[in-house]
Amino acid sequence: MLKALPLDENQRALLGQVLRYAISGGFVTILGVATYAGFVRLIGSPPLVANVAAYLVAMAFGYFLHGRFSFRDQATAGQSVRVGGKFFVTSGISFGLNSFFVWLFTSMFHWDKLTPIAAMIFITPAICFVIYRKWVFV
Repeated sequence: MLKALPLDENQRALLGQVLRYAISGGFVTILGVATYAGFVRLIGSPPLVANVAAYLVAMAFGYFLHGRFSFRDQATAGQSVRVGGKFFVTSGISFGLNSFFVWLFTSMFHWDKLTPIAAMIFITPAICFVIYRKWVFV
């Protein structure tokens, strides 16, 4: 399918990564958002506690999905310790961003506890894609 597009090999590889990241990252994001919303709405936990639970779930699934699917064409075979360490750092950045959004929208603005989800879905994954592609899975 991608070979039919008028792209050079590098552009085609990038497009493939973006599409695979959208699929696996979308799944991981939905899983994290569902965990966050469940903790907030069903359990009644504070938003930042719910964010920790969402982070742990998303990080566990994300490591395997992104390493084996999203960025599978980048040469990281046999480098699991190095890649895992960088992935953990990037996950910390993701956690920090989402925690900032939770704090900003729920504590500073006193908006609904589900308001940070929009930033969790659109801003954080976009930033993480660039970090994964340029630093983690290289």
